[in-house]
Amino acid sequence: MYEDPRIASLALQGHVQALDVFRTGLATGRLAHAWLITGPPGIGKATFAFRVARIILGGEAPQSPAGRRITAATHADLLVVGRGFDEKKQRYRGEIVADDVRPINAFLRRTAAEGGWRVVIVDGAEWLNRSAANALLKILEEPPPEAVLLLTSSAPGRLLPTIRSRCRRLDLAPLPSACVQSIVMGAAPDLDPAELQRCLAGANGSAGRAFALLADEGGRMAGLVEKVLAGQSVSQSYATAEAVLRKDEGFNLFFSLLSDALQERARGAARQGLGVSVVFAQAWEAIMRLQAETERFNLDKQETLLEAMTIASKA
Repeated sequence: MYEDPRIASLALQGHVQALDVFRTGLATGRLAHAWLITGPPGIGKATFAFRVARIILGGEAPQSPAGRRITAATHADLLVVGRGFDEKKQRYRGEIVADDVRPINAFLRRTAAEGGWRVVIVDGAEWLNRSAANALLKILEEPPPEAVLLLTSSAPGRLLPTIRSRCRRLDLAPLPSACVQSIVMGAAPDLDPAELQRCLAGANGSAGRAFALLADEGGRMAGLVEKVLAGQSVSQSYATAEAVLRKDEGFNLFFSLLSDALQERARGAARQGLGVSVVFAQAWEAIMRLQAETERFNLDKQETLLEAMTIASKA
């Protein structure tokens, strides 16, 4: 249901002030060479990065030569790095590996094909494994002129401190409700009004979360997450795991909703000045790592779900 961020960047929703930061930096010749674009999952960080690439490469107009090449993924001065897609398993790999990062060196060593800037987007930088992170760090330590690296991350704390210190950080805010509604209606114009309101009510400014809620027909999966966080017996946890795995894409949906719920509790506790916010944050980190390792090593999903529920209920 998600639109390709290359295309979606032509009609980016929200983040106007953040875009102005790049427009001003480009106009004044003070554009930082590396940026860490952060914010909650599903608010359009990748789409934002592609819009920035369009600004830098002169491709904001969809029918301009540069605009068409960016949309078609053929612009010679734009390189995109992210988790590779495993065609056999039909899913994204659990990490970004060194082989994914190495092309950046060759890309930045050559002269810009169109005589201007070169742009590298590293989407989901929190998925960099140790070798990939070290390879990227070497590039950030000696950046070439007229090159910009855009790193997106929903979990910047998982990045090496040395990578964070070499990037200018830009935190994107959650989207206004009207923007989320526009994105959802664009993807599902015939959506039942009651379902739309249910999704918007729990979206918290994230189109990605709205789509996750939309996939959770009737809110059943969200209800399972709430029961987990309220505490349940071992037998109830097994029943929950079975219910999750019976649904197509249930595993990923459950983790998405559980992740969002923990993050929301962490933010709420932090706003109230409660030290328990750290506990929720640590639980979220452990669960995200558990999901990534399950995807990477093809671990037993039922065991992963049971462990994740134990972590969440303790928090």
